[in-house]
Amino acid sequence: MTPKTPAPFAAGTITTALTLDDRITGALVGAAVGDALGGPVEGWTPEQIAERHGGRVTGVVGPWHGDDWRTARPIAPYHKGDGHVTDDTLMTHALVRVYGTVRDHLDAYDVADHLVPDLMSRPRWIPELEAEALPLQRIFLAEKWIVTRLHYGHADPREAGSGNIVNCGAAMYMSPVGLVNAAHPEAAYAEALDVAGAHQSSYGREAAGVLAAAVAAACTPGATPTSVVETCLTLAKDGTRSAIEAVCETAQRHTDFESALAPLRAAVAPFDTVGPHYREPCLGARRPSRLHAIEELPVALGMLLVGGGDYRHTVLGSVNYGRDCDSIATMSGALAGALHGERAVPAVWAKTVAEASRLDLHAPARTLAEVAREIFGRDTARRRAHEAAFTSLTGER
Repeated sequence: MTPKTPAPFAAGTITTALTLDDRITGALVGAAVGDALGGPVEGWTPEQIAERHGGRVTGVVGPWHGDDWRTARPIAPYHKGDGHVTDDTLMTHALVRVYGTVRDHLDAYDVADHLVPDLMSRPRWIPELEAEALPLQRIFLAEKWIVTRLHYGHADPREAGSGNIVNCGAAMYMSPVGLVNAAHPEAAYAEALDVAGAHQSSYGREAAGVLAAAVAAACTPGATPTSVVETCLTLAKDGTRSAIEAVCETAQRHTDFESALAPLRAAVAPFDTVGPHYREPCLGARRPSRLHAIEELPVALGMLLVGGGDYRHTVLGSVNYGRDCDSIATMSGALAGALHGERAVPAVWAKTVAEASRLDLHAPARTLAEVAREIFGRDTARRRAHEAAFTSLTGER
């Protein structure tokens, strides 16, 4: 039987001292850049990616179908590529806006009260559509489910995720929860499970909790890829834990993502319900299960280990993995960015993505850093009040 607390994986490089602002900016900018790099090759295999681009992707690339992106299937009419972020970043920034409004910990009711109205009533620039539109017009069915269930169906927000297809839709934008709970992964895990209950169930909801915990763990001073993975294994349940363990045990044998691409896919395959053909999911795909896991989170953690936490290596490994690589690179980019701060993210990539997407990648980070400090202050006051009450109850001094 596998022990609850696993033996350490291959050691990563200990980070230097970074401020909360550094880590939040690194995580959010890193996630957006990873998303933009992965978008144009999403859905393809490593072999197809290498054939299309004459080798591995090493930075921002254009649309898979070139100038025919407007009509090419199966991704038309989205302009994926040229530095455009996808729904991963749009949803991440939307969740940051909810934090900016509530200015405290969130729960599923905040998704109903704030995130849903934002998605369906406030037009914003959508990079892939090259137009101003409602975010609801860009997000896919698994995210539209939130609006359907909460706005039209008036479901209990805590249970609204039940019945949705199980995928990485909640996990892909859950890094802000980890950031407002920086260095407290247990709290991040619990809060993310509550927030994600409005969107996902089963292993999709579990992945959201573990991703948030991973980001919080990456913000801990002295954190390494190893410590992040160990935190995830301590908190993760069921198939999610098993998948992370299997992928990360494989990842520790590699230091180059090229050699890790096929082994990581083989390691996660027994737990992944999508199956070998990404665009043709198998019969059991995306159904609730205690035995399975989304593919994206374990692979993102695996690539973090393979890359030793280095942003460029970690994210490029995630991108060239293919399949749902924009979400994988979003997650791994957030983790590497939280570990090392914005300075780890290649400045030319960040500049290209910000300009191409017409987004201020730093504004959400500034907002979230302010909110995180406010939340910590409230948490401290609440904790002291609890301590005083407990002391009074026990008569201890």
